[in-house]
Amino acid sequence: MSNPYPTAEPQLAPAREAAQWFNTTEPISLDQLRGQVVVIEAFQMLCPGCVGQGLPQAVRVRETFHQRDVTVLGLHSVFEHHDAQTPTSLEAFLHEYRIGFPVAVDAPGMTSGMPRTMAAYRMRGTPTLILIDRRGQLRAQYFGHVSDLRLGAEIMALIAEAGDGLPAIDSERDGHAKGCDHDGCAVELGDEGPQA
Repeated sequence: MSNPYPTAEPQLAPAREAAQWFNTTEPISLDQLRGQVVVIEAFQMLCPGCVGQGLPQAVRVRETFHQRDVTVLGLHSVFEHHDAQTPTSLEAFLHEYRIGFPVAVDAPGMTSGMPRTMAAYRMRGTPTLILIDRRGQLRAQYFGHVSDLRLGAEIMALIAEAGDGLPAIDSERDGHAKGCDHDGCAVELGDEGPQA
């Protein structure tokens, strides 16, 4: 795990160069996402670390944070086994693994085998996780696994940088009815606290 930007002055995140998009009807630019924290998971569908750790973590981030605060994007950056990782194969992969967030296919490199966005971000491989703040600045970039706890804390810090600093509350998750379900057991709250 490495973060080449731990103490450096934040810089504007490079634009992504996508050859194709999945799970969205229109291409998505980073400029459109200003005001939100952006989490980009760069992956290859034949990368065991991506399938086992990176993509499931990206799904958890999308399920945990409100979409008005945090946008999760995938970036399929193929630098090996090109014939096996085609857009047609990627479409089936995204369906099979139930990846619902928008995914861009990184544009092929001009002269080298490294895709353009991967080169622009100086990625060392996949999975690579990228955090971009509300102003569009690159704030962190990790090659390999990042713990959920660390990632969640970093995302919360980026959310808190703008506005009142309070995280959005997902009313569907926090408004449990009295009783138990698969998420847990809730008590009915009255004006004076829990009611028996």
